[in-house]
Amino acid sequence: MELKIRKSDEIYIIDVNGDMDLYNSYKVKELVAKMVDKKVQKIVINLQDGEYIDSSGIGALIYIYSSTKKLGIKFLIANVHGSVKKVIELTKLMSYLPIVTTVEDAVKKLKV
Repeated sequence: MELKIRKSDEIYIIDVNGDMDLYNSYKVKELVAKMVDKKVQKIVINLQDGEYIDSSGIGALIYIYSSTKKLGIKFLIANVHGSVKKVIELTKLMSYLPIVTTVEDAVKKLKV
């Protein structure tokens, strides 16, 4: 899995490329923790190029969402599709996690 960070105004977008699984889902949690330490207030995780997710990846997303929510940080997940979407649907988390269709939608929503 490869992570890239880009910025749209004050919104930080993390592009996930590859598998979010037992072996590397911790990388996303660590990256978000560093961003929180640096007082970032708006974060989007873009799963457009995310090919696979397992329970560790799901756990990482839940952890990130709950910890950012407690701190009042605005957090969204964008571009959930394919097998990643199926896993999130099977775990009944589509309505729990803050999911939007595209990064553009996320940016619009967070700019308010």
